[in-house]
Amino acid sequence: MLGGPFCYNRTMLTKAFDKTDAHLLELLQREFPLVARPFDAIGAKLGISGDEVMQRVSRLKRDSVIRQISAIFDSAALGYASELVAFKVHPDALDSVASVVSAHKGVSHCYSREADYNLWFTITVGPEMDLNREVERLAETPKVLSYLRLPAIRVFKIGVFLDVTGDNAPKPDKPSQNRHETVRKHGPLDPEFRPFVRVLQQTLPISETPFSDLATAAGMTETDLISSANQLLADGTMRRFAAVLKHVTAGFTLNAMICWKAAPDQIEEAGIKLAEHAKVSHCYQRAISEDWPWPLYTMIHCRTESELKKTISELAAASNLSDYRVLRTLKEYKKSRVTYFE
Repeated sequence: MLGGPFCYNRTMLTKAFDKTDAHLLELLQREFPLVARPFDAIGAKLGISGDEVMQRVSRLKRDSVIRQISAIFDSAALGYASELVAFKVHPDALDSVASVVSAHKGVSHCYSREADYNLWFTITVGPEMDLNREVERLAETPKVLSYLRLPAIRVFKIGVFLDVTGDNAPKPDKPSQNRHETVRKHGPLDPEFRPFVRVLQQTLPISETPFSDLATAAGMTETDLISSANQLLADGTMRRFAAVLKHVTAGFTLNAMICWKAAPDQIEEAGIKLAEHAKVSHCYQRAISEDWPWPLYTMIHCRTESELKKTISELAAASNLSDYRVLRTLKEYKKSRVTYFE
């Protein structure tokens, strides 16, 4: 992605879905069945065969609607440290600095946003690395004028779900998405689970028995892999096993981070209210500074400008917060998954 960042502010063609595709994408995003024949199980819910499910999933992947299907882990639960960082970069050097940042193996997301702090990225490192040193090293890149470190203090919601059905009907979040919990350090993952994490983070093959295929390639049994996956899901180490869609090709061409100013006694109630909105995929309380006094952050994905404005108005009314900044995504330099226990 370094050679040609994706521009959000240009007109893009998006895919049209039939009703079955739309409901299939909804199921794949919410709760992929951790069973021996998952596509048969999904087909049973949709009233179609497992073979048809696989054909549709394969086509949606070819059309760049589905990015991948795999486990999504809680980095902290695996013993990893993660942080949101914003750089103020000289505009003439934005692309070159973004290339340096994106080349770091711990950087999973890197975007330019509409703000003085114009380069935003998330960095996640394992216990063998010093997060402070890695951020400082990247900040030494020429033309980085200043930077913000914005560690999460509390998670109110995490879990991207794009409603491609278009029916706007209320859809309850999975329990793991709305968390309302203080971020804390976890102990290291039991080493016996590391091989299963390595396998489950891989893109799921599209076959009748995909977990068997993954397990065989890794020299383990399908039973052990599925059992471990369910255990990691139950204890919160795995947030979910699901499909992640490519926003733009799924029809969601507008992406924005909203930073909200709130007094200390407003943060908890406002955060809970913001997290309840269906179009909010992430809601965090983060550290503040004199240069950046915004403690609450929400990520939203919309199809149109009017939908974006309407969503922001609804969020402001629900949270009773009127002071906010809208940081639109201008370029996507990198979007990938962190690879754990390489």
